[in-house]
Amino acid sequence: MTLAFHGRVAIVTGAGGGLGRQHALALAARGAKVVVNDLSPEAVARVADEIRAAGGEALGVACSVTDMAAVQAMVQRVQDTWGRVDILVNNAGILRDKSFAKMELDDFRLVMDVHVMGAVHCTKAVWPLMTAQKHGRIVMTTSSSGLFGNFGQANYGAAKMALVGLMQTLSIEGAKHDIRVNCLAPTAATQMTEGLLPPAMLSLLQPEAVVPALLALVHDDAPNRTILCAGAGTFEAAQITLTRGLHLGVGSHVPEQLVAQLGAVTASAGATVPQSGAEQGHNEVSQAMAAQARA
Repeated sequence: MTLAFHGRVAIVTGAGGGLGRQHALALAARGAKVVVNDLSPEAVARVADEIRAAGGEALGVACSVTDMAAVQAMVQRVQDTWGRVDILVNNAGILRDKSFAKMELDDFRLVMDVHVMGAVHCTKAVWPLMTAQKHGRIVMTTSSSGLFGNFGQANYGAAKMALVGLMQTLSIEGAKHDIRVNCLAPTAATQMTEGLLPPAMLSLLQPEAVVPALLALVHDDAPNRTILCAGAGTFEAAQITLTRGLHLGVGSHVPEQLVAQLGAVTASAGATVPQSGAEQGHNEVSQAMAAQARA
């Protein structure tokens, strides 16, 4: 099967360079009409021209994803030009790395605003179109920093994990309209990661190596509610699991019992991947009811 996107319209934010540029070029090469979005008009024009020179169709729109009015205007322009939006790649992001003790709150807010509210603005703007079309593919760009933590990236990690939470609920709400929402956790050498990794690793982590994961998450047969990780040609899936746990009941003795048996509570054997938040409560209540029945 060849992944093709003829007739599809894609918006890629942060597409003026790095991963976003690679995503935009790959989608265009496979037939999509691509909206190249970034802050820099020069970078936007350069990538849009690159797509056109290769025989593709592109529309360059320079604006900040933190500006909801500008985002809405961008989406309206796309609708006026091509009549639809099928794919949204929320890729725009910034870094403001520093240990939490030394981090200014303004830098925390800015990172949250660009990553989280930027994705919210873009997703909110395209959601009515995708609902009406009964088709949509949305990718949130998360990170291992959010999924697993990284020193000096409290702001970035918090923002990236927030996008996973956003994806979890939107994937449920969009399913009836065939709007599939997924996360991509890339590892790539870009301007954002320059100076953070040794040269030998950077040579392996080319942005192009992440693109197959992006394409897998936005084609017509894409999954829904998947966290796909990609780097250096290796692909993994991250999952938020729930252990079977242990019913200890209610009473003054429970804190000591919980500490004594925490290993059993956290044991991964029998862990599941809940399909909604309600499954946690169901697991807890079902074990409590089973204990009552045995009493």
